[in-house]
Order: sequence, then structure tokens, then C-alpha cells
Amino acid sequence: MKVVDPAVQSAKDNYHLLTGVVIPRPIAFITTQNDDGVVNAAPFSFFNVVAAEPPLIAVSVSRSEGQMTKDTAKNISASKEFVVHLVDENLVEQVNQAASSYPSSVSEVEETGLTLAPSKKVQVPGIQEASIRMECKLHQIVPLGTDEAYSSDLFIGEVVMFHISEKVIENDRVSAERVKPVSRLAGSNYSKLGQLFSLERPK
Repeated sequence: MKVVDPAVQSAKDNYHLLTGVVIPRPIAFITTQNDDGVVNAAPFSFFNVVAAEPPLIAVSVSRSEGQMTKDTAKNISASKEFVVHLVDENLVEQVNQAASSYPSSVSEVEETGLTLAPSKKVQVPGIQEASIRMECKLHQIVPLGTDEAYSSDLFIGEVVMFHISEKVIENDRVSAERVKPVSRLAGSNYSKLGQLFSLERPK
């Protein structure tokens, strides 16, 4: 078995290793809004559930040279609100396009031909085409990094409203087969939902 000490690797090497072994990763397609009213949309795969009571999700957003430069991070920090959309097969092409570098004055939602949908409990709008979206209010920001500099920020958001398409509900539950989620792998690779199986938890 190969043994790797991250302390002797570069940050880039550790990134490639982490994104190659922690797979598949769900993708959060996040909308935020700046002070000028421009709606930003960007995908992040360093994302997951962290608590159920209250319902909390977390997403990590990288910094550049120790500074919070991404629109998503700056907008959440300022407005304390955002909307998370689960990426599925019908949305992945537009999500990939939204990952391009656009100036803060340009909305990725408009550039990708997606449609804004009003939210119920936050000011930030969501995306109509997403089968699942979650309105979130900022719970906590945790800067991450070394003693020399922060490299990213962990944004923990409390879900204050769920929007779920009837098309993905079966027997009052969300059906994975109907959602058709897309996950992130290493590099430019993605994965679709594979074969499902069940295991009863031992008592």
C-alpha cells in the first residue's frame, strides 16, 4: 500500500489527492446576490450535510493568496443568505458553464439561460430549473488554513426552506432514481447514480 505524507506535498498535490479519493462528492450549485442586485451562481463540491437539528449544510470556498475573492464567499459574508441547488443530469451542463470566470457585474444565471425563482424566507432568488433547492441563512463562517494564511472558508448555513419538485417525490420521500443526481470526481470527471442496494443496520 502506498503511504503519502501530506506535509511533504504541495497544496496542489494534496488537492489532487483529496479530490481523487473522496469520491463521489455531491455538488452544491449556489446562488448569492451582491449589493448591486446581481445574482451570482457557482458550483462547489466541497459540500455536505453537517446537522439535522437545526438543519445545517456546509460548503468550503477557497481563497486566493489568503484573500476572500470568490463572489460566492463575498456575497454570503455580506448578505448572510444563499440558496443551494442539487445538481442533476438536466442541470449539469449549465452548472459547468457557470464555473467559467465571469466578472461580478455579470450574472451566471443569465449567461447560462437559467430562470430565477423567488425565495420564501431569504432575499436571494433560486433557480427554477433545479428539482431541489434549499434557502439558507448563514449560521457560521469558519476560516481554514495555516498559521501563515487562511486558504479557504467553511460556510455553514441553516436551511430555512426546502423546495422539492413533485417529479422527484415517490411515496412521500425524495427518490434518488428520480432526482438523477450528478456527483464530482477528480479532474473534469463526473458521475451519475449507479446501482442501488440496501443494507439493514445491525441492532
